[in-house]
Amino acid sequence: MLTVLITTSLSVTAQRVYTKNGSVSFFSKAPVEDISAENNQVMSVLTLASGDLQFSVFINAFHFKKSLMEVHFNENYMESDKYPKAIFKGKINDLSKVNFTADGNYTVEVTGDLTIHGVTNKVTTPGLISVKSGIVTASSGFKIKLADYKISIPKIVKDNISEVVDVKVSCVYNQKI
Repeated sequence: MLTVLITTSLSVTAQRVYTKNGSVSFFSKAPVEDISAENNQVMSVLTLASGDLQFSVFINAFHFKKSLMEVHFNENYMESDKYPKAIFKGKINDLSKVNFTADGNYTVEVTGDLTIHGVTNKVTTPGLISVKSGIVTASSGFKIKLADYKISIPKIVKDNISEVVDVKVSCVYNQKI
């Protein structure tokens, strides 16, 4: 029995899990028109022993209902040629709440550096870690203030775009490193 516990413990402490097809979506509620987009090409790595968490999101992989919105998003707002990725590097603060060897849902808090549009800010957000049959899923929802990342909205479309965007992240870590 002790050997099984030690083996399980060692495999969790050394293990990193990742995904290449996580999801990040955002929603902007505005008086004239709601705007939403989704990106299903999110790369993320989670180190189970330390709670280190990293995301890499290609900006031009966000897709909108209207193709013209996609063009404006990449060229006018996000300047995806100049700033091709958004990156998060952080850590689960309260990792002791999570048992990666037992099925369950674990509410956590994550803190790290979020870089968007060439600007890095420290963020802290609640998250949910789910474990089912050895597969780890992580999700979170938070708000981003565009001005904090020097994303400017031209006055002519000020009523079309909210200054604060709701972001949702979801990753199923189905690959092991």
